Amino acid sequence: MGEPAATVIVFRHARETGAAEILLVERSSRLAFAGGATVFPGGKVDPADRALAVHEMARKAREGAGLDPEDVAGRIAAVRETLEETGLLVALVAASGEAAPFTAVSARAARVMLVEEGGALAPVLARFGWSLDLEGLVPWARWWPRDKPGRIFDTRFYLADLGTGAVDLAVDGTENRRLFWASARDALALADKGAIHIIYPTRRNLERLADFPDFAACRAHAQTIPVVPISPRMVLREGCEWLMIPPGHGYPVLGEPLRGAIRD
Repeated sequence: MGEPAATVIVFRHARETGAAEILLVERSSRLAFAGGATVFPGGKVDPADRALAVHEMARKAREGAGLDPEDVAGRIAAVRETLEETGLLVALVAASGEAAPFTAVSARAARVMLVEEGGALAPVLARFGWSLDLEGLVPWARWWPRDKPGRIFDTRFYLADLGTGAVDLAVDGTENRRLFWASARDALALADKGAIHIIYPTRRNLERLADFPDFAACRAHAQTIPVVPISPRMVLREGCEWLMIPPGHGYPVLGEPLRGAIRD
């Protein structure tokens, strides 16, 4: 079984005319998993995420909505990890239903409280009068590399949109050492030049994202592709081992030679 995890692909408008930019996180080289790699914000689903998911499902049930508990916990983990790692607030609204008064000051205070609470998001929401907007996260993909050696994560990918680029970011200084914005095409170019280090799932997802100019186009595309687990596998092509994913998941590039694939 893979460890449940979630990651979020955060968009913002380009600073100048061009493709939308995506938030990328460079992980500390000290980490056992994907050390030094550039990835999207995210991490494991924690027990506190599951507890909050139970509460959210009960609230939504009263509204007549049927939800998948694993998906709800994944969305909550995506919101929490994004705040914890980058200082950004995504998929949140005011509990009153009005526009949430998000500011750089409130985001910094919420991030500090999240750490003080051991990563529990529920008390942070209560303190600041915020509520989860789970529909603000668009399901994009689910990667579960069952045959990968070492630690295996069953990771749900979501899309989120900030709209404006006027946001404050701050690296957490523990798991991550750098945050930056880049279009998907620019991120791939950086990787090809060796300026950043990306693992196999990140490369495949950047290639898919690069086909679209902005969040709206990515969202429209995502809504046409069923989200089912993707498990890369080794295949032999002309005497060379390749690491491949199956077709039908919206990815324009399905694999690369195993000798060049960076799995973590």
